[in-house]
This record gives sequence, C-alpha cells and structure tokens, in this order.
Amino acid sequence: MPTTTKRQRLNRDRIVESALLLADDVGMDAFTIRRLASALGVGPMTIYHYFPNKETIIDAMVDAVYEQISLPPTDEEWTDAIRVRCVSAREVLNRHPWAPPYMVSRTSPGPATLKHHDAILDCLRRGGLSLQMTAHAYAILDSFLHGFALEEASLPRSGGEGVHDVAQDMTAALDAERYPSLFEFATEHVTQPGYDFSASFEFGLDLIIEGLSTASERSA
Repeated sequence: MPTTTKRQRLNRDRIVESALLLADDVGMDAFTIRRLASALGVGPMTIYHYFPNKETIIDAMVDAVYEQISLPPTDEEWTDAIRVRCVSAREVLNRHPWAPPYMVSRTSPGPATLKHHDAILDCLRRGGLSLQMTAHAYAILDSFLHGFALEEASLPRSGGEGVHDVAQDMTAALDAERYPSLFEFATEHVTQPGYDFSASFEFGLDLIIEGLSTASERSA
C-alpha cells in the first residue's frame, strides 16, 4: 500500500498516483477517501482541498490510466498502429485490473482520455475506414480488449501455475460421461504444460484487425 510522509509536498498528481496504487492493491470496492488519506499520511479533509469528492478522484485516475497507454504510431499502417495501441492497453489494464468498467462509464473525460480517443479515431480514418466502419472498429476492438482484460483480472493472480492448479481441481470434479467435450478440453488442453490463456489475446486481436481490414476494403 502506498505511503508517504506529511513533510512531502502534496499536490493533485501525488494524490492520483497514490490513488492508483491503492486501487491496484485493494480494488475499487475497498477504495475510500479515508484509506487514501491514510496512505498519503494526511487527514481526509486535506484530500478535499484538491478534489471535491471521490468521483472527481476516479475521473483523474481513469485519465491517468489512459495516459499510460501508447497512442497508435502515426508512421505505420493503421492495422499495425492500432495493434500497438491495443497490446499496450492490455498491458496497462493488467496493471490496473479495476479500471475497465470505469474507463467506459465516466462522463467527465480528462485531457489524456480525449487525446487517446482522438488518436484512435484519427488512426482508423487515416487508414481509409469510413465513419461507419470506424464506429464498428472502435466498438469491436475495445469490447474485445476490455472483456479480455476483465477475464484476465478474474483469473488466479499467481500466473500460469495458478490457472493450471485451478483447472486441475475443476477437472477432477468433472463427470467425463456427462460432459465429454468439456472434459476433453480440460484434460487434453487446459491442464497441459504450456497452456496460457493470455496467448489468445493477440490471436483474437489479429483476427479482428484482419476482419476489419477486409470489411473496410469490401465496402470501399
């Protein structure tokens, strides 16, 4: 949990940085102004000097998460550029597993959030996608990205070994005759050495980008 001392100068950036660390540590259900103030070594009222309420802190936290995501490079083909952004976004969301629901639900976007969305739209439009296809592309890409991030966040945080152990425990309780396909998938794939759920992200991302590119060319 983040800590500091009262002797260190407090400002909005320090509060947001500490809030991110706290949310990463305890999750948003347990995130409170009181716990944030304690982590900073100040009283709760000191936080309110910089932010009027918890919602404005969350807005700033979401904006800080967006700022960590790489923008699509402007000197690459749109398919490669959007892939760079999506891979970066997934890495950032893995560091902040609480963030996906808040990134799509805030109504007061900050400058980093607006810059990020503008860069995505610019990338897709520069790639020759129509406005309608751009809307489809952005919605599909981020639905996949956020959905995958949410699934990863729900998996055992101990990595591949943890997932493997959970899968083995579940497989041991499966009735092979009643659920033959599930049993086959679990025993012959998921519980085998080298299985990695996260590997499906880039595989799926490439399928989506390839499909969007093909659809865009057909509609041109």
